[in-house]
Parts: sequence; C-alpha cells; structure tokens
Amino acid sequence: MSQVHVSTHPLVLHKLTILRDQKTEPKRFRELVRELSLILIAEATAGLPVSPVTVTTPMGQAQGWEMKDRIGLVPILRAGLGMVEGALEMLPFSEVWHIGLYRDERTLRPVQYYNKLPVNPTVQVCIVLDPMLATGGSATATIDILKKWGAERILYVGLIGSPEGVRHMQTDHPDVPIYLAAIDDHLNEVGYIVPGLGDAGDRQFGTA
Repeated sequence: MSQVHVSTHPLVLHKLTILRDQKTEPKRFRELVRELSLILIAEATAGLPVSPVTVTTPMGQAQGWEMKDRIGLVPILRAGLGMVEGALEMLPFSEVWHIGLYRDERTLRPVQYYNKLPVNPTVQVCIVLDPMLATGGSATATIDILKKWGAERILYVGLIGSPEGVRHMQTDHPDVPIYLAAIDDHLNEVGYIVPGLGDAGDRQFGTA
C-alpha cells in the first residue's frame, strides 16, 4: 500500500462529506469535484521535480523554481471531465487528452470507444483523472493504453476508491501511485462503491 495515498486534509474530509450527500444538487456537486481535484492535485504533484530559476522582483533578484517536466492530464470520459478544471487551475500549462471507456454492465469490464492521444508522447508525466476507482478496470485499461503509448511516469488521482479497485491497480500497475480522498468499504453486486456517492457522472451532469 506504499503507493496508495489517502488524503487527511481537513478540507478534503469536509468537502467529500457534502459530495456524498444525496441531497447535493449537480451544480454544487460539480463545484465540489473541482475543489477536491485542486487539493488532490497539489498533494499528488508534491514529488515532481523542479529546476532552479532566477526572477527579478521589485526589490532585486530572487532564486526560485519551476516545474521541470511537461504534464498531460488524461480524464477518463465522462466522469473524469469534472476533475479537469480543478487540475488545470493548479497546472495551467498542462496538455489535456481524453480517453473514453464505458463499463459493460454484464461483465463489468471496460470497453474503449474514444482515444485522443497524439501519435507520440509529448510529456513526461501523465495524470489520470477519474472520480471513482471501483472495480479498477477503467483505470488499469487507461494506464495500459498510456504505457503502450510510451508514457514515462503516470499518476492516478481520484476521489473514492474501493479495496477491490485499489488491489486491482496495485496488482496490474504497482509502479503507479494512487491519490484518493477516501477508500470505502466494498463493491456491491453491480460494481458500485459502498457507501460511495452513487454514479459520479450522473450526479455531475444531472442524468441520474
């Protein structure tokens, strides 16, 4: 579990509680996803390398730092879209690509229907964005795609994970760090996280 990081930030704990509440309307739900994503991205990128740089302030020269690597954000459609705005607030220089996967409700396995990656990698770090790490199928499939594409370093940032999904990710991709706001109790018989928050896509876009 050394690659699994569950936030203990008080704001994450507070905002996640409101996010879970079934009374939270789509507009507020989307706002909370953005706010949580901003905090989690800050935590997930804490170990990324920086390079020294000198800038001129109104009072003279100052030694500073700038991000060394180019970063790509990879939201898994469609629920991952809600995390992009918060991620871009923290990483406005990032490239954004989209991978579309849906879960076959019979097999619970991911099926790819969209891939907008460029022909060759243009970044050193890819951050996969997906609110719910349920079975882990979509996350592992996306990471498979990114590794075959040639991604050098991959991080996964989500909101809620299940023990089953975390194990799946750790088994298939032990080199990929996982950043979450919470790990819940279990998956139910149709692959939803319990207690979770329901379907993150439906709740964001009012399609429940």
